[in-house]
Amino acid sequence: MPPDALTDLIAIPARHLPARIAAGETTAVAVTAAYLERIATAEPGIRAWAHHVPEQALAEARLRDGAAGGAMRGVPVAVKDVIDTHDLPTAYGSAVYPADNQPPRDAAAVALIRGAGAVVLGKTVTTEFAAVDPGPTQHPIRPGTTPGGSSSGSAAAVAARMAPLAFGTQTAGSTIRPAAFCGIAGFKPTFGLLDRTGVKTLADSLDTLGLLARDVRDLAFFAAVLRDDPGWAVPDTPQAPPRLAVFRTPVWQRAEPASQQAVEGAAEAAARAGATLVEFADPDDFEALLAAHDAVMRWEVPRALAYERLNHLDVVRPKTRGYMVPEPPATAGDHLAALTAAAIARVRWNMALRGLGIDAILTPAAPGEAPAGLASTGDAVFNRVWTLLYLPCVAVPAGAGPGGLPVAVQLVGAWGEDARTLAAAAFVEDAIARSMG
Repeated sequence: MPPDALTDLIAIPARHLPARIAAGETTAVAVTAAYLERIATAEPGIRAWAHHVPEQALAEARLRDGAAGGAMRGVPVAVKDVIDTHDLPTAYGSAVYPADNQPPRDAAAVALIRGAGAVVLGKTVTTEFAAVDPGPTQHPIRPGTTPGGSSSGSAAAVAARMAPLAFGTQTAGSTIRPAAFCGIAGFKPTFGLLDRTGVKTLADSLDTLGLLARDVRDLAFFAAVLRDDPGWAVPDTPQAPPRLAVFRTPVWQRAEPASQQAVEGAAEAAARAGATLVEFADPDDFEALLAAHDAVMRWEVPRALAYERLNHLDVVRPKTRGYMVPEPPATAGDHLAALTAAAIARVRWNMALRGLGIDAILTPAAPGEAPAGLASTGDAVFNRVWTLLYLPCVAVPAGAGPGGLPVAVQLVGAWGEDARTLAAAAFVEDAIARSMG
């Protein structure tokens, strides 16, 4: 494919592809081939893919060209390797399972997008069991730097334009943080609103299916199809100015100056574009909620991974082993107390958010730029509380830090207000873009 044609096809927003294909302006095969060509060029230096078979993706694309309609007709999607696929191996990022481990069926989310006409490009690298032990994926801008995790390969693949959309998951900060580090948009919906049947469990009370895309409107398109709710989609037209609360959090000092400046700059840009900014008081003990999140994980991870812990602990990587056999271990009482604290906090937070009538909180998405090296995927301190509270979160790119790597902000909405949160995030994304010229 000529370079210009490749660039043109990859540049088409995912949300516009089905209409372009239906109109005969392009085909699912041409779009898939363009992304496969990009993978062939970029993948050796990034290592975002755990498994992909170009011929298989092209065969699926030919089926889409021969079929009628579909809300995601011909849209290529990358699937994180903790999410089951019936025709591609799923090894959960671990040597416990053979590289050719083959689930008998698709996860619900994969089946839904295939039913809507999407094309599965392949499986992306995950940290082991979506915990913290990194895989081989490099940052798409700077080799030798983490892309974040646990949705490492998915974020890197979207940022490097090897896929327009990708599935992630989040138990702490595994979708929002890699999106922030890689300079793309990421969405962690309200807990339970997107089905995670067929997704490897890490902590049942926290695990959430996440989505990654190049911009917020593509995220909303992806989410609307999965939720079967057109109201989640965000039109390309400008959004009504939202009512936002800047929340620096009690752990603001753990944000680098670049991240702090990103939040302040995004607030200023949104205000100039017409958004209303209001004050917000923390209705709970943020630090206590961080501790509750930790207690939930220390109790639930060893049980979710009981088979691997009891039969294959010697094969598990050291950092993952630390989650499977935590020191100190949580007791059943610790777990119940943490779940109780979280349930009470969810009521308080939603009363506070709805009482102010705000569309979203504007807050840091990550401590700053992606940290150097591949030994760690970064700190989830700005994500864990929102995951515990079950609130919808959107990462929005907000420029670059002093090291030249992306920084981002995060929009957090009230429980179940995913459509409102996505719309507010799209407004902020537009305002940031205008402020940068």
